[in-house]
Amino acid sequence: MCFSLKRPGILGGRTSSLKPWMIILITTAIVLALAVIIGLLVYFLAYDQKAHYFKASFQIPSIEYNPEFSVEHSKISTDLKLKIKNEIDKIFQRSILKHHYIKSHVYNFRASNGGLKANILLKFKFPSNNADIIKREGDNILHEKLKSNESFLTIDTSLPYLREMHETQAEHILNSCCGLGMEYPYTERIANGKIADKANWPWQASLQVDGVHFCGASLISEEWLLTAAHCFDIYKNPKLWMVSFGTTLRPPLVRRKVQSIIVHENYAAHKHDDDIAVVKLSTTVLFSEDVHRVCLPSATFEVVPKSKVFVTGWGALKANGPFPNTLRQVEVEIISNDICNQVHAYGGAVSSGMICAGFLTGNQDACEGDSGGPLVIALDRNIWYLIGIVSWGIGCGKENKPGLYTRVTHYRDWIKSKTNI
Repeated sequence: MCFSLKRPGILGGRTSSLKPWMIILITTAIVLALAVIIGLLVYFLAYDQKAHYFKASFQIPSIEYNPEFSVEHSKISTDLKLKIKNEIDKIFQRSILKHHYIKSHVYNFRASNGGLKANILLKFKFPSNNADIIKREGDNILHEKLKSNESFLTIDTSLPYLREMHETQAEHILNSCCGLGMEYPYTERIANGKIADKANWPWQASLQVDGVHFCGASLISEEWLLTAAHCFDIYKNPKLWMVSFGTTLRPPLVRRKVQSIIVHENYAAHKHDDDIAVVKLSTTVLFSEDVHRVCLPSATFEVVPKSKVFVTGWGALKANGPFPNTLRQVEVEIISNDICNQVHAYGGAVSSGMICAGFLTGNQDACEGDSGGPLVIALDRNIWYLIGIVSWGIGCGKENKPGLYTRVTHYRDWIKSKTNI
């Protein structure tokens, strides 16, 4: 008997007709398809996530209302806000929403029969089509945590748990606290100042005539600016003026028309006293990270000599020099009026309504075009306060001729009488 060896059959006895180059092509196509699918999954899971905001109201039965809760940056208000924030952080960071929860912000306290009520803004990040799911889950998390008496917070039962808020309105609330700007202390020093980083000085404004920068100003509310009276020596008609915000003059981030200009009643162009004015915008600004207000100090606040302060503006980099397009900042220090009034300095021209700041050695200083702009100091956990308005001086950065600023505390009551701030 004869035997013959047979090869095992392949695909029903037929050999593959695929060439090596075709196999490589198919494999590459499969890999590319998988890469696209994975990329889309990563995009939708990680990148197609937008900020969503919800407001909520909580009761704090253990605390009675105190008028100090309504005083911005008061210690009692700041401490309680931090305590509430930490509590909300703990609740959501230990929940299934921990990857979506971003932060909370307490924006209002008010009295209630059950003690104290707090309004809180919650920020999450997730795909837009998940809003209802996240809201429902957030409601459940708060309900479970706050009904168990584990927290000092309770839900305000007169309102729904979470109510969605539009992003623009939410960002306005998030940035409604005054004085949020550059983190201090600042380590880098440059002789004639440096370009200001975005959002370092969000209250800085440019007062312009026919699109040309004329003076600086400081935003002190949604509709009021504080500046120098001498900015309006020539152009007094509000309709001629425009205000821009942002770190660059061109292009501006935000622009507003001017409704009215109120110059101090005792100001006279031939002297430097009472060099202060307020400007009302035609339409309010919406606060954002890049545009919001500076804090005003109380009338009793005193700045001590040698204190480190900042002056900002689009003024000339040197006397008769060019104006920059990008906002600049320089750190200077407070000099006592007694020293500034010495014969070799200003010889008695510095009044009690002025602040002297800079260096007797010269160099760092404000200059022409900075007029009306802010002189600010960091207080209370990096909160910036407006203590001076760029007013006058001899030259720019000259030896024994530091800058002179309108003292804001001296005119605090006048500002309130005109703006109710």
